[in-house]
Amino acid sequence: MARNMIGRAQNALPGDSGGLGKTDGAPVTKCEAPEKGRAPFAPYTASGTRPMPKTPHPANRPGGVSRWAALLAAGFWLCVWQAASLCIGQRLLLASPVEVCRALLRLLPTAAFWQRAAFSAARIIGGFVLALAAGAFFGVCAAASRWAEALLRPPMLAIRTVPVASFIILALLWLRGTGGLSVFISFLMVLPVVYENVLAGIRAADETLLEMAAVFRVPLWRRMRALYAPAVLPYFRSACAVGLGLCWKSGVAAEVIGISGGSIGEALYNAKLLFATDELLAWTAIIVLLSLAFERLFLRLLQCAERRLMGGAAHE
Repeated sequence: MARNMIGRAQNALPGDSGGLGKTDGAPVTKCEAPEKGRAPFAPYTASGTRPMPKTPHPANRPGGVSRWAALLAAGFWLCVWQAASLCIGQRLLLASPVEVCRALLRLLPTAAFWQRAAFSAARIIGGFVLALAAGAFFGVCAAASRWAEALLRPPMLAIRTVPVASFIILALLWLRGTGGLSVFISFLMVLPVVYENVLAGIRAADETLLEMAAVFRVPLWRRMRALYAPAVLPYFRSACAVGLGLCWKSGVAAEVIGISGGSIGEALYNAKLLFATDELLAWTAIIVLLSLAFERLFLRLLQCAERRLMGGAAHE
């Protein structure tokens, strides 16, 4: 009886290796090709793991912008700026790009410039890092407990909707000095962004794989690296990209309103008092460049950490 059952199973299975799949002349069915738009599964390597997919260059992605296109767009808007400055004809209202570059060249060799840049950058980035840690922690707590999510929802909603100027004025009343003002404001503005993205990423994890891991009693650390990390990392990366812009805008705004001594915000306030539009725009350009530089650096470091984490998870 056992031989008859094995013979029936061999006749029922398609294929042609080892005598299996003999269908008595019937055509052998082939595996269907993957649907259009879906990538086929990557083959396993000799070590038994699948290779990590390579991230395409932004210029090669659908809708990506090449460097030449970005440079041409920047040149176009600089020409528009120059034309608008010539049409207005008043340096007090709108300085030209040439005048702003001259102001930048005057500021760069001075020690006060680097001191102000370091003062503001240290405090704003410090608030950003604190917000990353607190937002990730609160997001994990909210994903683990509905009660924690219910308790955290009102303050996160309030921070997200209340104008930043209100928090700055309240912080001026609460804090004794203005040195930690930009840290506090940057922390508040980034916190709900990180919290919501981490919570959404945890809930985006595949429930089927989580149930399978629970059945096979996979350790928590391996579940975090193999299941939760791939789901959370895209959301966390997006939160970092948005939060880096928010922390610089809100942090410098806090320095301007609070007139923090030795900061970029104080330099902007002084330029406004002196009607130095070229210097005002020069400091604005410096803020934009610092924000972009820190964003590129942090996202590059995050990408390297993500590759190491996912590579370690693939070899486990």
